[in-house]
Amino acid sequence: MPSKACALCQTSRAILKRPKTGQQICKECFFHVFETEVHNTIVDAKLFKPGDRVAIGASGGKDSTVLAHVMKTLNDRYNYGLELFLLSIDEGITGYRDDSLETVKRNQQQYNLPLKILSYEELYGWTMDAIVEKIGRKNNCTFCGVFRRQALDRGAASLNVDHIVTGHNADDIAETVLMNIMRGDIARLGRCTLICTEGEDTIRRSKPFKYAYEKEIVMYAYFKKLDYFSTECIYSPDAYRGHARVFLKDLEAARPSAIIDIIHSGEAFELLDEVKKVAKAQQVCLRCGYISSNDLCKACVLLEGLEKGTSALAIVSCASLAQNLIQTTESAV
Repeated sequence: MPSKACALCQTSRAILKRPKTGQQICKECFFHVFETEVHNTIVDAKLFKPGDRVAIGASGGKDSTVLAHVMKTLNDRYNYGLELFLLSIDEGITGYRDDSLETVKRNQQQYNLPLKILSYEELYGWTMDAIVEKIGRKNNCTFCGVFRRQALDRGAASLNVDHIVTGHNADDIAETVLMNIMRGDIARLGRCTLICTEGEDTIRRSKPFKYAYEKEIVMYAYFKKLDYFSTECIYSPDAYRGHARVFLKDLEAARPSAIIDIIHSGEAFELLDEVKKVAKAQQVCLRCGYISSNDLCKACVLLEGLEKGTSALAIVSCASLAQNLIQTTESAV
């Protein structure tokens, strides 16, 4: 049986079927449509302006490696006028992050981009290995998520950049929508689909891959023969996100458009005014000086819990504001 021609160029042989659209296309057309869709996302959302200094969150994994490659390609092709940097966070996970950072260092050479690496140990005095040894695996992702977000901000500030871009893709965002629905986290549900976020005294963050399917990112990395690290974090199998991921994959198998449909549903949510009013004014953390809505930022609350041996109470304290928002919403309905 003769091979089908590419649905787009009608000349080359189709060698892949796009998970996002079902089109059977050739490799070169796939590269073109993938890059063009990311470019359109950037332009439509007006993410950058000429002269911006942009840090690419680089972990060595497929998403951040493809993001670095595509950002450099589009910056050169469309003359965005951006100054690009790679920014990596070393969480201190032996056998995982130490190996993936070697990939990031190779990416630095391959893309000729400056690289900055910051570690949890130098910022907080703890590694994730030490945290897990102390508290176990039940809530370790809570610590890592809070620490990593602040570490990226601190790293970006040290580079004097205007913007951080991360490799969060459509699957990640759809999973987050599902997680927030399952947890009843109304406050986060109202902002989790935003392509760009910026708080007072925090550096702008955006997700150029907001509408890019994870499977297509993998295909892009494979056909481009990009150098990336593919091992999963040794502590993440126990993460709550895994339940949402399994559910989303089942939905995608039955209906490929489910991923984008969930994102659009999340975009359509609007917070009640009563919920918006509960949000506290931003201030400065009394311990570290980082932006916070309380006397201590989330990272410092968690650090105090570790130092005093009350990490479980610290996690409850970090979750209290979100719970207050939920209760306020329920009473308003």
